[in-house]
Parts: sequence; C-alpha cells; structure tokens
Amino acid sequence: MFKRILVAVDGSQTGELALQTAIRLATELQAQLRIAHAADIANINLDAEFPNRSQVAENIIKNGQDILSSSEATAASAGVAVETTLIMIDTLKKRIPEAIAEDAETWPADLIVIGTHGRRGLARLFLGSVAEGVARVATKPVLLVRGE
Repeated sequence: MFKRILVAVDGSQTGELALQTAIRLATELQAQLRIAHAADIANINLDAEFPNRSQVAENIIKNGQDILSSSEATAASAGVAVETTLIMIDTLKKRIPEAIAEDAETWPADLIVIGTHGRRGLARLFLGSVAEGVARVATKPVLLVRGE
C-alpha cells in the first residue's frame, strides 16, 4: 500500500518517535524511506540585532544536516534503505508545512509521517503546529505520531 514514506524530523523527542514509526512501517511494508528536515532561514527574526545573519543561517543549516545525518544512521542501522533531504525555506512566502507537503508531492511520497506535540489551548494558538499544518495542506495521507 505505502511504498514511499516521507518522515519529517526536527531533532525533538517527538520527531524521533515519528522516525521510529516510519522505520517500522518501511521495514514491514518494504517501502522506501525519505527523511526530511526543513531549515527555515527566511524567518530569522528580522527585528533582532544579530551580529552576523549569515552565520545564524549557516548554523541553522548545519543543525539540520546534523539531524538528518543522525536520523539516516538510525534508519540504516535498522536495515532500511533511506535518503535524506534538507528542505531550504529562503523566502517569507513559504511556511514549513507547505514546504514538507510540497516535498512529499515532488518526491512523490505515498505517506507522510510527522510527530505532533499534542499542544492544546493557548500553547497551540501561540506556537502553532507544523504537524497540523501539514495535515491541512498535504494531498497525501498523513500519519501523526503523538509525543509521550
């Protein structure tokens, strides 16, 4: 049924749970696995006084690459064929949920797996939810993995 699974990771414990779920599914279904991380360098706080904005952007990109390397090693140690992608968001016109859904469309994935922190009330209102955004905009099925 699902032969191409995209999992979005962010370095959090919930992202790790989503990765483990995607690895399990890929193993059981003999599916290809793509691990994605979105690096949003367009939304570096424009009002803040950063001494070197390009250094901040480089740090965001390096952190994303480190997350992908670690996730790739986890999948490879489980015997899953995996590829990774760093989704660069360098324009204010695109948000992380749209970028993940677009990558799932382009690759093309049969399923998107993403962790959700399960925030409610004011925390959800102020922090938003990437997982909820992906579920709203994606044309592919989305499996939300709830954090512990």
